[in-house]
Amino acid sequence: MKRITLGLLALLCHFSGFSQVFINELDCDTPSVDDKEFVELKSNVPNFPLDGYVLVFFNGSASSSTGLRSYYAIDLDGLSTDINGIVVIGNELVSPVPARVFSNNIVQNGPDAVAIYLGNASDFPDQTLATTDNLISALAYGTSDPDATELMDLLGLSVQYDENANNQVATESVQRKADGTYETKAPTPGMNNDGSGTALVSVQMTPGFTYEVSEGASFGITFTTSLPVSSPFTFSFSLVGAGITPADYSGVVSLTIPSGSTTVSTTIAILDDSLDEGDETFRIRFGALSTGYIRANDNVSGIIIDNDWTAAAYGTPLDPTYGMVTANIPAGYYDSLEGKSGGELRQAIQDIISNPAVVRAQNYGDIQYMLQQADQNPANSNQVWLMYVEQGRGKYKFQSTASNTGSWNREHVFPVSRGGYTDGTSSQADGIDNWLPTGPDDISAAHADGHHIRSEDGPENSSRNNRDYGLDYNGPSGNQGSWKGDVARALFYMGVRYNGLNLVNGNPSDTSGNKVMGDLASLLSWNTTDPADDFEMQHNNVVHQWQSNRNPFVDYPLLAEYVYGSHQGDAWFANLSNPDSASQRVSLYPNPAGNEFWVSGIVSGNVEIFSLSGVKVAKAEVSQSRPVRLDLPTGMYIARISSDAKTQSVKLIVR
Repeated sequence: MKRITLGLLALLCHFSGFSQVFINELDCDTPSVDDKEFVELKSNVPNFPLDGYVLVFFNGSASSSTGLRSYYAIDLDGLSTDINGIVVIGNELVSPVPARVFSNNIVQNGPDAVAIYLGNASDFPDQTLATTDNLISALAYGTSDPDATELMDLLGLSVQYDENANNQVATESVQRKADGTYETKAPTPGMNNDGSGTALVSVQMTPGFTYEVSEGASFGITFTTSLPVSSPFTFSFSLVGAGITPADYSGVVSLTIPSGSTTVSTTIAILDDSLDEGDETFRIRFGALSTGYIRANDNVSGIIIDNDWTAAAYGTPLDPTYGMVTANIPAGYYDSLEGKSGGELRQAIQDIISNPAVVRAQNYGDIQYMLQQADQNPANSNQVWLMYVEQGRGKYKFQSTASNTGSWNREHVFPVSRGGYTDGTSSQADGIDNWLPTGPDDISAAHADGHHIRSEDGPENSSRNNRDYGLDYNGPSGNQGSWKGDVARALFYMGVRYNGLNLVNGNPSDTSGNKVMGDLASLLSWNTTDPADDFEMQHNNVVHQWQSNRNPFVDYPLLAEYVYGSHQGDAWFANLSNPDSASQRVSLYPNPAGNEFWVSGIVSGNVEIFSLSGVKVAKAEVSQSRPVRLDLPTGMYIARISSDAKTQSVKLIVR
């Protein structure tokens, strides 16, 4: 039974000609996509103002800590029902377009309830217990669920209606009948459920593109009404979005459909400028429509593909360069490692990369933006480089829906479930300047540690799942393995950065929370066969900017052998142990090399090439103006470069 308080009576007196408003239709579930769900309200008189009303959603699970309580509330102030007494609140893709839009995945499937109250959304913060105080109308619903009896009691309801009553939950809704009960049938948003009432004319826009429009290109838009217009119908539209202004496009944006007609078309040209603004998302949006007309759709999305992208001087992992990206290592950063070995060396590394006085833990939401910098495709500044599938993809294609096809997302090299950091950091990005201190026992920080997270194709990320590397996962068919050394060095880092994470030989089970990854032997081999390149160094530099720590196994790849491999127990000296890093001045590129390579960092000199057994296999003069020609079998060699009475040794891989 409804309880009417003195406050409610006073409020009712305020409404001249007060009329009841009730829930007329509900579509709570469009499975998998959840993007066409809505609540339709109806008043007993047309054009009824909804100021002072609020729509509230309740969780019906009595066994849950959030059960019987509100989880979402929407103020209805500023809305009015239409000539048929109807107003729709729902997802953006509902047609006709709702008068007020809420995000996808908001409405729970049941057993739950939705209710109209007199009041404001502020009266129903999350976890407000359901009540009949100031209640106007309520509907309990489900999708083949047991009745939410306790919630129904709190709302004074005796019946729960099933949207899946006909086993057609994806294509049916719950609709009120004239007698006040409900039935399940095909949705009728924006219309009387029995088909009666005044027919409103809907306007549909149909752009002549699928989603992407290149800068400098044109596209057509056709506007179609559901009925021939009885008099000339004039309307306008615009392109809106962050960074989008009328100066970015041209064309007629105020159109008229002649009397008796149903269509009109126009052409929009995207103007080509010389600015590298990145790929920009836009929406085509209607202006205000005349009385009697409604929007069948609106805010149709597109993206302008900027043709002014830039390319970096260094190469992609498929066409790697070396020594062109400077390692931004702070002075003295690794000095404490000198002369240490075994467990003492490992601890010294951890003391640097897990130092709670220095290192910063970022949010998982920030990783999207971190990767847009760290994994930027060297060949196209508007793309990220996808690790396993070895290709670029538009930054704007970050996965934002349940479907991952064609999108990119965040790949954890050490899987979340295996690592035990499922209760990790917030998914709400808050920027580089907002962070928390972290240490070696802070396993939750691994959830958003950029040193082991890479941009990846959505389906391939799912395919890799939690599998170990080497003996189980070796990438998609046809990949060239340009990522293998990268994942090896990421895992070497993780095994030292976080206490409890370990790397082992073999193919351990994919058990959730086991905190081990394999195959260590494969990873050590990959560290050698796919050496750290400029792209990986750029990733290391950017993550260092965000987290204030570096991956030492990228800066010194041979360090992995002293921690995990053949040099365990040997003392580490950066210049002696790691000839590749003895000087940042001299490097070979490309490396791996084919039939030639260049030497950077010297004007002229000599190079001698030795096999790993110490046999000299080649000798040549070197200069900045010509490459060194090779005719050597595939494998690893040592190049000894002499210039200005100084000699340096650098690993050379021939492929």
